[in-house]
Amino acid sequence: MTRRSGRQSGSGPGERPSDRPRLGLCCLFVNEPDIRFRTTTTRALGKFSGDGRRARLLGIARENFTALVAAIQACGRLGIRAFRVMSGLLPLSTHPDYLYGLGDLPPETLALVDSAADLARHHSIRLSFHPDQFVLLGSPREDVTTAALRDLEQHAELAEALGGDVITIHGGGSYGDKPAALERVARTLDRLSARARTRLTVENDDKVFHVCDLLPLCRSSGLPLTYDVHHHRCLPDGLSVVEATRLALATWSREPLFHVSSPREGWGSRQPWRHADYVRRPDFPDEWLGLQLTVDVEAKAKERAVLQLERELVK
Repeated sequence: MTRRSGRQSGSGPGERPSDRPRLGLCCLFVNEPDIRFRTTTTRALGKFSGDGRRARLLGIARENFTALVAAIQACGRLGIRAFRVMSGLLPLSTHPDYLYGLGDLPPETLALVDSAADLARHHSIRLSFHPDQFVLLGSPREDVTTAALRDLEQHAELAEALGGDVITIHGGGSYGDKPAALERVARTLDRLSARARTRLTVENDDKVFHVCDLLPLCRSSGLPLTYDVHHHRCLPDGLSVVEATRLALATWSREPLFHVSSPREGWGSRQPWRHADYVRRPDFPDEWLGLQLTVDVEAKAKERAVLQLERELVK
């Protein structure tokens, strides 16, 4: 398999088909029943012998990369210009009992990885990653930090092979002391490989770390801020959306990636952080129009929501 360490998908201004932000689909489809990503559990693998477990994991990985090829083809057909790759393409690959990576895959699966990368480049689809919430670089526990580093390195290996240029994480927990937690994040960054470190971004969340908390870390470490406007509205910090957008843009040296979503029950609900099926047009900041920007649409209706928002933005 050819390792792609040069130009990353979505990074060149000449690739943009319009002046509008490119809208991204997050992981799954609702109208493409044949595109299915699989996973497994340690309990399910317990039914197999040692060799059988490895064969089972590699078989699921092959199915997942087949689905990824189909997903990128579908995005190209629909005109969706960014896609968040689902974590878990290599199920349980960072579990201490099953450690494996791309180098352990058979040639036919590696060919699917190359096909996915080629398709993304052909259609100018920007690929990104968003590891699970348990990936915590600021934990006071070394075992948690070590597991997070292992997970990020695996994501980086996949991103390099597929041509993805963004791996977004949250700040994590505060553990009763937000400055100390962010200081641990900053120190831990030095333990990442170059291919992981250069792709890593940090996102403001809706419970702990708002934009103002993360900006000092971004400035001191060079870590780009993936600005989630929904989270910012749920956890305000005194900055307006205009101000937060300007400050977040300044942390990027390549095309920025932001997130947008709408509250399921409305902004006055008891749980405004819950995502709606679609993004309401007023929730998409007008300040983002005309920017060379990728915006992941975090909505339950998946590609339907992306395509509807695309239509509404051109009205």
